[in-house]
Amino acid sequence: MDGGYRGEDFMRWVMDIFRWVVEIVLRPLEKKGFVLLPKRWVVERTFGWLNWCRRLSKDYEHLPQTSETFIYIAMIRIMVRRLA
Repeated sequence: MDGGYRGEDFMRWVMDIFRWVVEIVLRPLEKKGFVLLPKRWVVERTFGWLNWCRRLSKDYEHLPQTSETFIYIAMIRIMVRRLA
């Protein structure tokens, strides 16, 4: 997460519900302009891959379970293409 999510309540909620450790990644104060933040690119890259799938580029589905299924299908397709 970036510095916009400083709420302790959110971090505590994620720890209690999902057992995940949330790390806040802050931008260095002495740097100006664009700064590459560690680990953030992994999430942004994954969302970029998912946007290649036409069905996931917009919210067409009525049920969240259907959207989740298409995310699984898209990630399986990406993994299979990398193995081939």
